[in-house]
Amino acid sequence: MEVLYQNVLNLTWQHVLMWAIGAFLIYLAIKKDMEPSLLLPIGFGAIIVNLPMSGAVDQLIGNFLERGPLSTLYNAGIANELFPLILFIGIGAMIDFGPILSNPKLMIFGAFAQFGIFFTLCLASMFFDIKDAASIAIIGAADGPTSIVVAQKLGSKYLGAIMVAAYSYMALVPIIQPPVIKLLTTKKERLIRMPYKPADVSKTTRILFPIIITVVTGLIAPQSVSLVGFLMFGNLIRECGVLDNLSETAQRVLANLVTLLLGITIASQMQAEQFLKPDTLLILFLGLVAFIFDTAGGVLFAKILNLFLKEKINPMIGAAGISAFPMSGRVVHKLGLKEDNQNYLLMHSIGVNVSGQIASVIAGGLVLNFFMGV
Repeated sequence: MEVLYQNVLNLTWQHVLMWAIGAFLIYLAIKKDMEPSLLLPIGFGAIIVNLPMSGAVDQLIGNFLERGPLSTLYNAGIANELFPLILFIGIGAMIDFGPILSNPKLMIFGAFAQFGIFFTLCLASMFFDIKDAASIAIIGAADGPTSIVVAQKLGSKYLGAIMVAAYSYMALVPIIQPPVIKLLTTKKERLIRMPYKPADVSKTTRILFPIIITVVTGLIAPQSVSLVGFLMFGNLIRECGVLDNLSETAQRVLANLVTLLLGITIASQMQAEQFLKPDTLLILFLGLVAFIFDTAGGVLFAKILNLFLKEKINPMIGAAGISAFPMSGRVVHKLGLKEDNQNYLLMHSIGVNVSGQIASVIAGGLVLNFFMGV
């Protein structure tokens, strides 16, 4: 009987706190419907890896290392960057570049919405060494796969906290962005209507776009080729017109399966002894700072443009320049409808959101180019 209850004595308050964190993530996923495909596996994984002597992760028992399935998945899918890159194929297959091809100026917003990355890099460098600071700053890209790849390539010792922060904040976009947008815009600005005038984009243009973006980006930032290449390969599958079955599979089965595995595997890095540290809390705070300043950068750039444009832009669409696709685009659209139920900003905001996806990957590649050899 003592053997049955012996493991209970190994339970600590840190384990219980991590259970509470996991339960909170599950609550957000189920009750609030916040990216359940991400938060639910992360939350449940956080609970199972924080059971004392959990068989889900590697455990040293005496002199024998007992392998856990989540640690094995981590080594097979995240340590070698496989899961994030495969996920990019699915994301690329989901993206319709039509809105930005018909209105290329929307791409500018994606670039300016990466401001938070470089602001946070300067801030984080005051507390961490430069490679860790660069890895933390990429959380602001609102792009989980890019955050993982950059942190992995730069050898950051805070990979677990960075992964959790990146994916958690992606899911919390509907909570984080609206207050920032409202703070930086007036009622009059939020009521600006932007009629959608779609231009006919030829199939040839749609096919050439992912190829050209990959080549140009690869020449400018070679370290981004794997990131951009997998994203654009997924889009090429979508647009080529001869791989419809594969495109459908990539968008649904592949993306959903990899997201599920990625979420629960990320949780393997949420063991209490590794996660509950002051540095982790600081990383979560810096990640939030990066998100806020990315949102602010896009909104403020739109407001500056309006000083020179006759046909005004609703500055809220600038906030969609972060890479959280399509969550950020939907958030902006809903805010527009809340202010004016006839103001449809969806196509504009999704176009900016798509440009943010490209810009975040390029930003990740540039960070790697700058700091890989440091």
